[in-house]
Amino acid sequence: MYLPQRKKSKELVSGECRMVTLVAKLNGTVEEVKKIVTTLSEAEVPSEDVVEVVISPPFVFLPLVKTLLRRDFSIAAQNCWVRKGGAFTGEVSAEMLVNLGIPWVILGHSERRLLLNESNDFVADKVAYALSQGLKVIACVGETLEQRESGSTMAVVAAQTKAIAEQVMHWSNVVLAYEPVWAIGTGKVATPAQAQEVHFELRKWLHVNVGAEVAASTRIIYGGSVNGANCKELAAQPDVDGFLVGGASLKPEFIDIIKSATVKTTAKSE
Repeated sequence: MYLPQRKKSKELVSGECRMVTLVAKLNGTVEEVKKIVTTLSEAEVPSEDVVEVVISPPFVFLPLVKTLLRRDFSIAAQNCWVRKGGAFTGEVSAEMLVNLGIPWVILGHSERRLLLNESNDFVADKVAYALSQGLKVIACVGETLEQRESGSTMAVVAAQTKAIAEQVMHWSNVVLAYEPVWAIGTGKVATPAQAQEVHFELRKWLHVNVGAEVAASTRIIYGGSVNGANCKELAAQPDVDGFLVGGASLKPEFIDIIKSATVKTTAKSE
């Protein structure tokens, strides 16, 4: 089935905005985190109706960042447990995040899928439970280098998305993040054409299997060695709705990545 261009649906929806998420991974000290938050607080960036900026520090820094962060930026946890809290030493529950006032959580990141063997079904269960507790979710999907080279990129991404779709009834609080595993922390980055191809096919999958409205309104962001040098060209792709930023999030160029959210807006006004 052909998916109609979003220029006639999603891109022109009033109030729809891009998303840029800073993921500090397992990095930082109190002083380093304060320095990053100060830099962000002093930065001139597009308004929140143009780009939604979400900061995702390690768990131990969530309360600190929430206290210091500017009011027009939001905050996300990097993970949460699959069900209600209890005898699960070392985990953090969705209920705890809600209690802290943390609105977002990242689930299914490739590092957790690969290093901790989180399966598609397990990630989907986590997404469903987090949503049921009132959290908004950035759900990650993506393929390894071996899977890309074997030509199975879309089969892998579709299977990961299918597992989530089978658990999720309402998509208004879900953002999908496509992160090609081979481009994370390697310095390699999918070309704008490669990123657009997967984002388009992923949106088409949503259109066919979930519904036209969900396909048109769900933001699909890209994560994979995004930096200040490549962000504008990536941001200009019609189905790339923002970025999930890792390494570059700890550098001043993160501000440039946030500003790249205006690329489509500028193009439409010309």
